[in-house]
Amino acid sequence: MRFSIMAEVFSKMDETTKRLELTDLLAELFKKTEKEIIDKVVYLTQGKLYPDYIGIEIGIAEKLAIKALALSSGLPLEKIENLYSQLGDLGEVSATVSQKKQQLTLFSEPLSVERVYSTLEKIAKASGQGAIEVKLKVLVSLLNDAEPLEAKYIMRIVLGQLRLGVSDYTILDALALAFTGSKENRELIERAYNISSNLGEVAKILALKGLKGIEEFKVKPGIPVRPMLAERLSTAKEVLEKLNFVGAAEYKLDGERLQIHKDEKNFYIYSRRLENITNHYPDVIELCKRSLNAQEFIIEGEAVAINEDTGDYLPFQELMHRRRKYGIEEAMTKYPVALHLFELLYLNGEDYTQKPYMERRKRLKEILTSEEDKIKLVPMKIVREEEEIKKYMEEAISEGCEGLVIKDLNSIYRAGAREFSWIKLKREYRSELTDTLDLIIIGGFHGRGRRAGKFGAFLLASYDKEEGIFRSICKIGTGFTDEDLDLFPKLLEPYKMNHKPHNVDSKMEPDIWFFPKIVIEVIASEITLSPIHTSCINKVREGSGLALRFPKFTGKIRDDKAPEDATTDLEILKMYKSQLKKITEEVREVV
Repeated sequence: MRFSIMAEVFSKMDETTKRLELTDLLAELFKKTEKEIIDKVVYLTQGKLYPDYIGIEIGIAEKLAIKALALSSGLPLEKIENLYSQLGDLGEVSATVSQKKQQLTLFSEPLSVERVYSTLEKIAKASGQGAIEVKLKVLVSLLNDAEPLEAKYIMRIVLGQLRLGVSDYTILDALALAFTGSKENRELIERAYNISSNLGEVAKILALKGLKGIEEFKVKPGIPVRPMLAERLSTAKEVLEKLNFVGAAEYKLDGERLQIHKDEKNFYIYSRRLENITNHYPDVIELCKRSLNAQEFIIEGEAVAINEDTGDYLPFQELMHRRRKYGIEEAMTKYPVALHLFELLYLNGEDYTQKPYMERRKRLKEILTSEEDKIKLVPMKIVREEEEIKKYMEEAISEGCEGLVIKDLNSIYRAGAREFSWIKLKREYRSELTDTLDLIIIGGFHGRGRRAGKFGAFLLASYDKEEGIFRSICKIGTGFTDEDLDLFPKLLEPYKMNHKPHNVDSKMEPDIWFFPKIVIEVIASEITLSPIHTSCINKVREGSGLALRFPKFTGKIRDDKAPEDATTDLEILKMYKSQLKKITEEVREVV
């Protein structure tokens, strides 16, 4: 299959933000693709070579890409840099110089998808002495034979800037359409993805074996399961009504969620975003070795930073010191953790995701042979009344927790789902908003005065899961320390864009756009109607969205959350309605 076919589809996708159109374009591409390489086409559409948990990235820096373009085109380095300064996109620069070069080139070998993929693999796997030269050489060879449109998307892929605005859910819909003829089969396909975390493999099995092959996917140690997520409600009364007046209330700890795997030989630890972080937590592995009696398992727990002298929990930010390539032993000593277990997904050959919560909890307790200060079950209590929940909430907060997660006693573990089988309950809303929101940075504003030369504020967005779009919700400039303001430009540099991203909806125009990637935690005084922000647009009043009043950065960068895991429009709308209800009740009390 020629790569030009993919490039043409990518170009059409760049011209629309409508999810239905994107889905149809992808479905047509998948239908044209040979079944044996559908996995490669899916990965390249995601702008990657492997599923995230493999942890291998293409790894081309801008300077090296510019050098490759200069060598490929025969133009001086300064000329390429000037073009980049004008166009602001190395993909567009690649297309421009490739077009000029093509006019002088008589012969070139058509690029196939297989060649593009295998060449990018060579780049990703090049390491050690001479790796830079290898990366440069193979990239130049690829660009030499690329047509302008192909060069544009090859460059965007190698730089991690493909940015087609398609989510995993869009690809799942397209796969269902292409290989089963109906989106109604997406749920089964999505289940396979949620327990394998490998969209390319799911696509290939679906193409080769159909839905019967999809049904053969099983939970397996060493392969991360996409985590189940909780919805949120604002009062104990609402929680009980939703759970039919009985639930299991667990402490909601302020730590890092870990998914810990053990097969017959090895341990693996994955983050909430399915990154392999085994090397960051050797002490957690030792805790599991001495305290868990099982040959194979997949469990979930919260790693919480602790003060060893007092046993008190420390803030989430302390854990970020564990995210380092070197000095792990030092970090373990300086930033010790306790592990609080709350879920069992797999045990000795048996899939526990399909078993009810109480059975999972009971079996998890049985394999934890010795509880100690540093490894134990998350505290849990069965609750049936509002006062029980309120009292337990007070206990959790006094212990340094964020609140509670209250679970349906009979619910299965729905991998990758966010639903009301699990409900987050933090401090009750009053006339002001006291819960936090996880929002995505989509823009930056130049600072003035003391912040001159830095970003003075950022444009944030919530996530519209139905449309796969990030919608603006506030401009934020408070809560940032000087250290934060020095850090954010470095974090955001790889995601700078000279135009609004296709998967962003915003009436407000920042000085600089960013592709949605960085998630931060925010608190605000309340949620209000807004004519200039697009979160929940037209959901409350025609022409108006919802915005945050007096938003403030809490200091927490949510490295553990992907943009699609951020606070959704639906959650914002529920919080707004709950806030109105609370205010109305308070007014009635006054009257």
